[in-house]
Amino acid sequence: MTGHPEAADTRTHLLIVDDDHELCSMLVEYLGPEGFTTETAGTGTSALERVTRGALDLVVLDVMLPELSGFEVLRRLRAVSRIPVIMLTARGEEVDRVVGLELGADDYLAKPFSPRELVARIRAVLRRMAAEPQPVAGAVTWGPLRLDLRARRAQIDGRDLELTAAELRILELLVRADTRTVSREDLMLQALGRRLLPTDRSLDTHVSNLRRKLGKLTDQISVQSVRGSGYALAIGPK
Repeated sequence: MTGHPEAADTRTHLLIVDDDHELCSMLVEYLGPEGFTTETAGTGTSALERVTRGALDLVVLDVMLPELSGFEVLRRLRAVSRIPVIMLTARGEEVDRVVGLELGADDYLAKPFSPRELVARIRAVLRRMAAEPQPVAGAVTWGPLRLDLRARRAQIDGRDLELTAAELRILELLVRADTRTVSREDLMLQALGRRLLPTDRSLDTHVSNLRRKLGKLTDQISVQSVRGSGYALAIGPK
């Protein structure tokens, strides 16, 4: 494991998990001047060990790792931590992106990628996580659904929905709109922190996961697709 030490703890602290040592070294060098303190781990096991010691703000996690795959690392992380995770996937491997998001990744980036794009994704995820709930609306209810925004928790009739940060933000935006349609562009910007691009299917995957989790606990609420427009909450099944 390598590090980019800083005297102060005010910088954002990242962990890059990848067995490509040249890539890790390049990212450490690039991310330092961008305001990040960066450590690296070359295996899934060492990544889990590092995360358990705390003092990290975000993990960039490759899918293909020795000892434990990135998916297994993410699965174990999500059992104990909500730390933001950006998955690195192979170019064109849509199944990797879908599985990563289903397991609770906050975003993904396909290899090869530019360090500049990684920085943009990191900042978007961190902005989303740091967004403070509105002070007059710590809790929001909609039918049997209750969102505790301060605790970042969603429940249906008292049962936890176990949402990722992105799914919770999407659901919050839909609840605040009541049954009105929220455009895909607005959901992308406000929930995922970036503009909607024609080839980016991450919003659809997050909505699909949200539907699945809602469907496990209730048939009273569904997320409806509004063709050519966006999504809206509705009473009853999809």
